Amino acid sequence: MERGRDLRDFIKVMKALSDPSRVRIMKMLQHRSMCVCEIQAALSLAQPTISKHLKILEEAGLVEYEKEGLWVNYSLAEGTSSAYAATLLGNLRHWLDDEPSVKDLTERLSDFEREKICKDGVERQKKKKPKS
Repeated sequence: MERGRDLRDFIKVMKALSDPSRVRIMKMLQHRSMCVCEIQAALSLAQPTISKHLKILEEAGLVEYEKEGLWVNYSLAEGTSSAYAATLLGNLRHWLDDEPSVKDLTERLSDFEREKICKDGVERQKKKKPKS
């Protein structure tokens, strides 16, 4: 790997993990894949904010997504795009599990029912649209 690219990859991974919400997303995804609506419900953040966080994590090689019908499922990446991403992905599995905000999120993951969460979001969007 060329030197400048190596440094850029390192900085990209470090910046991606410098935000507490992105770290929480990573910790949730280590337990299961999730769609944007589920992550939004878990973190109580706006959908555009969640999408921005996911894009940053994806560009750093830390998460990936797969389309499955109507769903776009996000999960932890394999770490093949960067040695730095691979190292952080491996280590993050052992870090922060006892952090109160992380522990609370991971304990509540089973409470998030994708079909209900996403349906509620679609219903809210329909109500916001002006009728023609």
